[in-house]
Amino acid sequence: MTTYSPAAIWVMVGVVGVGTWLLRLSFVALLARVETVPPAVTRILRLIPAAVLAAITAPAITNAGGSFDLGTARFAAGVLAAFVAWRTRNVAATIGVGMVSLWVLQALT
Repeated sequence: MTTYSPAAIWVMVGVVGVGTWLLRLSFVALLARVETVPPAVTRILRLIPAAVLAAITAPAITNAGGSFDLGTARFAAGVLAAFVAWRTRNVAATIGVGMVSLWVLQALT
């Protein structure tokens, strides 16, 4: 249980929401003033989808200690999705194959 009142919790949620919105707006406003994006920034921005996908999927195929659970359907689906990502370099195909293979493997076990 918490010692904060419901009103205090809603104020915190609002402050965090406005802060997040302002942070995102600052990048939009900054890029509106830039005529061309430098090549170094473009190269970095191309890596963001892969980093986000890895950050989302890595905790799903590891256990709390950080090691891999080799015998699970999640790990097998993750390996298959990683192979598809490596061969196709297509995020949609990677997500699709990973999801379908996970569903099939879970249905079989």
